[in-house]
Amino acid sequence: MYILGIWDGHDAGACIIEDGKIKVAINEERLSRRKLDVGFPKRSIIACLDYMKLKPSDILIIACSTSDFSKTLTRIFPSLKERYYLFRRRKIEKPRFARFQHFLKYKLTSYGDFFGVCKKISEFLLKKELKKLGFQNFKLYIVDHHLAHAASACFTSGMKKALCITLDGVGDKLSGSVNIFENGEIKRVASISAKDSIGIFFEQVTNLLGFRELEDEGKVMCMADYSYPIDDSKNKFMDFFSVNGLNIKAKFSTSKSYKLIEKIIWNNPRERVAYMAQRVLEKNILELFKNAINQFGIRDVCWAGGIASNIKLNRILRLYSGLKNWYVFPHMGDGGLAVGAALYVNNMLQGIKTEKIDNVYFGLDYDENFIEEEIKKHNLSYEERDDISEFCAELICKNNYVFWFQGRMEYGPRALGNRSILAPADSEDVKDLLNIKVKEREWYQPFCPSVLEEDAEKIFEDYDFIPDRFMTMGYFVKKDMKNATRAVINVDLSARPQMVGEENKKYRKLIETVKKEKGLGIILNTSFNIHGEPIVCSPSDAINTMVKTKTRYLVVENFLVELKER
Repeated sequence: MYILGIWDGHDAGACIIEDGKIKVAINEERLSRRKLDVGFPKRSIIACLDYMKLKPSDILIIACSTSDFSKTLTRIFPSLKERYYLFRRRKIEKPRFARFQHFLKYKLTSYGDFFGVCKKISEFLLKKELKKLGFQNFKLYIVDHHLAHAASACFTSGMKKALCITLDGVGDKLSGSVNIFENGEIKRVASISAKDSIGIFFEQVTNLLGFRELEDEGKVMCMADYSYPIDDSKNKFMDFFSVNGLNIKAKFSTSKSYKLIEKIIWNNPRERVAYMAQRVLEKNILELFKNAINQFGIRDVCWAGGIASNIKLNRILRLYSGLKNWYVFPHMGDGGLAVGAALYVNNMLQGIKTEKIDNVYFGLDYDENFIEEEIKKHNLSYEERDDISEFCAELICKNNYVFWFQGRMEYGPRALGNRSILAPADSEDVKDLLNIKVKEREWYQPFCPSVLEEDAEKIFEDYDFIPDRFMTMGYFVKKDMKNATRAVINVDLSARPQMVGEENKKYRKLIETVKKEKGLGIILNTSFNIHGEPIVCSPSDAINTMVKTKTRYLVVENFLVELKER
């Protein structure tokens, strides 16, 4: 049985699963070329159907998520969603009443469904859009927001029994949940109200520091490392939240906290503000995890939701909460809700149990004839090589960076060796050149490494022998490895690695070749995109990025494309 999963909010997208297996999953941004695109995911739906060679009439079950007041309002008036998207991404001038709009947003998002009315309206509007694409005689299920987040983690974790914790800004009147996953069922044991949202607090700090909320929270996390540590007793944010058992409680309303954050930012350095906000996250969420683990005696823990993208927090949870085995769903934010909703409905209808995923290569791929035609269209010099992994490794070892495009695109925010830019892990000069010409990252944002799984113990001092395939966890590099990793670590020697096993043989071969030359299986791996744009999807996207950035080397499958100086 096929199930189409869709999500029409922030970072919209679609997926198709068959008998509990994710067959294809794509986010709208990759096709529209608008980063974190919003709205009904028409392109993603069509791309998923085309990939599976299905017609709309082949789909009888469709799953979506979230029917609270705010989400339903944007389904009624899509222009509201579009205008907020443009405002949030700084594509339009700041509105005169921007502050009031923020207060209104925080108020509206705290409302849930009104006696089922919002859900009925959402169903009607979603069905209307789906019928425009040719879907008929289908059953539509709208899954609770945090249940979809929980399902995304539980049903892909491989765990038989686990605690599952979800935390984000807000969805369906909640900002978090604590669940027990056992025998293929998710049982919610605690809910955290929208008015107590620690996710919205971090979003507010992000916005008031001059960044884009729902996008730049990672920059705040990285900036925190550049502050001198201060004691929690001097942290002006620390009394904003408290933890009581399985609940996080906010001292102030979201509008009140917004005003207080403004005042605190006024007379504190940005780095200190970021540090204080990060500490609030770490202290309170660690306490929540500890309480849940102690109360239920379950030490296998999985989690999802936007806050799960904070790898510094994840490291604290991994080391100090008392958990034994851990798993973070790779597409932890709202962009993963299509998969979560589809997996939940699949389990509800068919009872198919959890299956561990070992990769997230669920996106589109392209055949070699198509690729070659695209290269010829651009009149570029190219050759086909049967030793492409080894050749690229040589280029990297000679202090080059390479655009690397292979196979099926990754699902989620991280490039994991199929839509990546690769460079040596030990060269700050190459890192700086890459940043100047392509990435334009903030000065305090580090690049990330891809590491052979068997070398992780040599490199990281706190490796727990649970290989992180998906860049969802923070680790600290051993001091004697600083020189070998200086292009992929933060100021505090922390890193967010991808640990490569046998799931991507071509990519692994490349890193193994680097290891033969340098003695260590590690390279710099950053997402294949220009600053502010989505990760490339198609060969055309890749070639356009190469030409625009005047990058010399691009590899697409086994084709080496070289931009010669003219």
